[in-house]
Amino acid sequence: MIDVNGIQLHIAEQGEGPLVVLLHGFPESWHSWRHQFGPLAEAGFRVVAPDQRGYGGSDRPEDVSEYSIFHLVGDVVGLIHALGEERAFVVGHDWGAPVAWHTALLRPDVVRGVAGLSVPPPFRGAQPPLKTMRERFGGHFYWNYFEEPGVADAEFAADTRTALRKLLYSASGDAPDAGRPEQALVEDLGRGWLADAPNPEVLPDWLTESDLDTLTESFEPGFTGALNWYRNLDRNWELTAPWQGAVVSPPALYVYGDRDLVPAFPGTPELIEALPRLMPNLRREPVVLPGCGHWTQQERPAEVNKVLIDFLTDLRG
Repeated sequence: MIDVNGIQLHIAEQGEGPLVVLLHGFPESWHSWRHQFGPLAEAGFRVVAPDQRGYGGSDRPEDVSEYSIFHLVGDVVGLIHALGEERAFVVGHDWGAPVAWHTALLRPDVVRGVAGLSVPPPFRGAQPPLKTMRERFGGHFYWNYFEEPGVADAEFAADTRTALRKLLYSASGDAPDAGRPEQALVEDLGRGWLADAPNPEVLPDWLTESDLDTLTESFEPGFTGALNWYRNLDRNWELTAPWQGAVVSPPALYVYGDRDLVPAFPGTPELIEALPRLMPNLRREPVVLPGCGHWTQQERPAEVNKVLIDFLTDLRG
């Protein structure tokens, strides 16, 4: 447990050398990086993965406003300094990717290099994202379902293990409809997002029942802290107005699966295609993992580890 930015964060740590901070997404925990600790440590890095604010063993502030992008970036910067370092490599997946990208955007002085898995770098849109999706999909996009206090919280907490099982499987490359944007829509708002989601009898090879047990235990206190991240999407858009048009300047890497629904979101394929032009320090073309769904570093650990180690080693010099 580390005191950071006015709260306590639970971390997992392994190795010695330049610091690499691994940031998980939703609905996950530090455990989503279980396949990265050993290889990165053996490659000569100090690897630290926190349960981010609102997750796992870390503090869960009650006030929704305490989950803004400024708080999340503040946690990362505070963690780096609390660990005795001035700078670090920052790697994020899913929601952890926007936190990593924004840490590099807002505090390039503390970021030696930044990598994002699944979610590409932030380029601020013309209007608030929740408003945009509400107008486009009539309130059925999952972000809008999540923004209603208590609704998704109750659905997921009713049977935490089954909810997580469905969420992880349905967004993986193993699911029959993986990578289709329709997955992001809640067709019947009254029944919830997971009512008709597939619940596999046997988990995919990359996810064991023990892994699912560990993740389920981390969500025993509930999902509200995690969902509060989504409830700040429009506020984040307002807060980041001063960075309109700014680009991520530290050395960068982007990796995604070709069966991940996030890169298929409206406007995202065009953004990914333009990244080499938009990102002045993108070290290579976006890395596409064939057959991989949303859970990048869990579904394709060997490929992700190789790409990350090559990227980090090159920057370490």
